[in-house]
Amino acid sequence: MMVIIGWVVALAGIFGGYAAAGGHLAALMQPLEIVMIGGGAFGAFIAANTMHGIKHTIGGLVSCFKGSKITKAFYMELLALLFELLAKVRKEGLMSLENDVEEPDKSPIFGKYPSITSDHHVVEFITDYLRLMVGGNLNALEIENLMDNEIETHHHEEMHSSHAVAKLADGMPAFGIVAAVMGVVHTMESLHLPPSELGILIAHALVGTFLGILLSYGFVAPLATVLEGKAAENTKVYQTIKVVLLASLNGFAPQVCVEFGRKVLFSTERPSFRELEEDIKSRKGK
Repeated sequence: MMVIIGWVVALAGIFGGYAAAGGHLAALMQPLEIVMIGGGAFGAFIAANTMHGIKHTIGGLVSCFKGSKITKAFYMELLALLFELLAKVRKEGLMSLENDVEEPDKSPIFGKYPSITSDHHVVEFITDYLRLMVGGNLNALEIENLMDNEIETHHHEEMHSSHAVAKLADGMPAFGIVAAVMGVVHTMESLHLPPSELGILIAHALVGTFLGILLSYGFVAPLATVLEGKAAENTKVYQTIKVVLLASLNGFAPQVCVEFGRKVLFSTERPSFRELEEDIKSRKGK
């Protein structure tokens, strides 16, 4: 939603100022220039990415226009789930989690947290490391190193969309120049026309440069920034799980483990100590 609002403000400021200065908006409406710039940029984007990368980027762009699922409520569910799993370990031992880990879709514990179970990547991350903990063959330092490597890999994959769109934005001013040069070539081959018509052709050519810069910095580059923020948002989820599980491996009580997880959250999504405590208490009877 904020992306669209930003675009509206940018267009209103640019075109409103141009019109207020006496410019004719119709002169800027050059669909063929947009075709040349957009086609050239999209072709370069296809050439620079694999099919998997293209699909991942398109999916990421769609998510820019949706609200984030990573909210305070999401983190409260996540921390409550981790607390319940660790409380079961504290009470019944690590082996008591075997069925929950092997079949989380049938687990009564996981079933109480639909926001978490709807993300199979998060569920897989939790169950994989709980499985390693149950196995008991790795110590806390080894598991931490493995978590760090997996989180780094995940973040690298998430950042692909942002990097691809940023490079697309970087190239659009150049494609605007290409469109402008094509317009100049057309003008030079039309020198037999009267000056009034040549002026129109030159104006059309210059619009190509304008559109390339506008589309790059006003539309595409902001999307790359949004995608970068979403990547950081998603990575924080895995960092939170990591902190909680490592705290448990180091012998801390479940209440302390989830407090460790709460402290690493971004301030915009972090519940207060009291909010989290009351939420966990309210879920115990369910």
